[in-house]
Amino acid sequence: MTRPSLSPRERVRLALAHQETDRTPIAMVCSGINPAARGELDAYLKAHRGITVDQYLAPLIDIKAVWPDYRGPALPKQTDIWGVRRQPVSYGPGSYDEIEFHPLADATTVAEIENHRWPNADWFDYDSVPQKIAALDAQEEYCIMVMNGNIFESSWYMRGFENIFMDLATEPEIAHALFERVTSFYTKYFKNLLEAAKGRIDLVFTADDIGGQNGLLMSLDMWEEHLKPYHVRLNHLIHEYGAKVIYHTDGAVMEAVEGLIDMGIDILQALQFDARGMDPVALKTNYGNRLCFEGGVSVQKTLPFGTPEEVREEVLERLRVLGKNGGYILGPSHAIQDGTPPENIVAMFDAASESTKTHRGQRQP
Repeated sequence: MTRPSLSPRERVRLALAHQETDRTPIAMVCSGINPAARGELDAYLKAHRGITVDQYLAPLIDIKAVWPDYRGPALPKQTDIWGVRRQPVSYGPGSYDEIEFHPLADATTVAEIENHRWPNADWFDYDSVPQKIAALDAQEEYCIMVMNGNIFESSWYMRGFENIFMDLATEPEIAHALFERVTSFYTKYFKNLLEAAKGRIDLVFTADDIGGQNGLLMSLDMWEEHLKPYHVRLNHLIHEYGAKVIYHTDGAVMEAVEGLIDMGIDILQALQFDARGMDPVALKTNYGNRLCFEGGVSVQKTLPFGTPEEVREEVLERLRVLGKNGGYILGPSHAIQDGTPPENIVAMFDAASESTKTHRGQRQP
């Protein structure tokens, strides 16, 4: 029997345990609504429902992210803790911050990697996290997530995309020096976060885009040998504190899913079903008893270019397939881009929020 009036945290925890919920959880993990699209959505909601975007989303979103305040040394403008510098690049109505400087691009030895000015996990105020969680709990008991844990990406941001693949092929000791430093940082960072929160953190977001539109970015053997062991180490630490690992990767990654499960992830996030070979039925059938899922509503095709009815149909199909017997959190596959019709965004959230009626009868006894 469906349980009434669940808190967002209860709803997510039950879904991840493949148990009955009042509705399918909804989240915007590794997502968001880009500024122009958000402005159009806000105008649409005010005109048609008399509410703002924030008022509309407040009762729908079940997962909230928190992070510690930065208290380390001052950073140069547009530069992150790794020494990577970005500049805004316009796409018309908005911009994305793109990397313009990879601080380790010219390194040729492990010693040069080691001598980089590496960030220290102590540069963050972890005591600020319980206060932020308490402020959220005063509104609602949300499922709390911390992030980022992207080992490969943090490494290539410093090294350069082409360089890191050359390293893996010809000088893997350089790649491993990077991976080791990044993993050591995230291990201590998450340990500090999880200890400060005293069991109140439910999910730890980790990531590495290992797939492109048509397949993996590296061979499966290369991934298994060089990258997977570092995530195994990080995931083990996260599980020691009772949190679950939600892992993001874009792209065509079906052939890596078995390895990702073995790596210790609990939830596969993004679910870019427009990429080659990404099949929600196969994903659920083959792995749904060992893996949960988040995302899956297309930001490449259906949301920006479909009709509201096509969006609704896709949402209902995701719920029917991925949500069968639980184990699914619905959301867009990535950021909702400018130009996405507000009617389509509303169709996605409306269909998801009505999911009790939609898929209650889809569950197996």
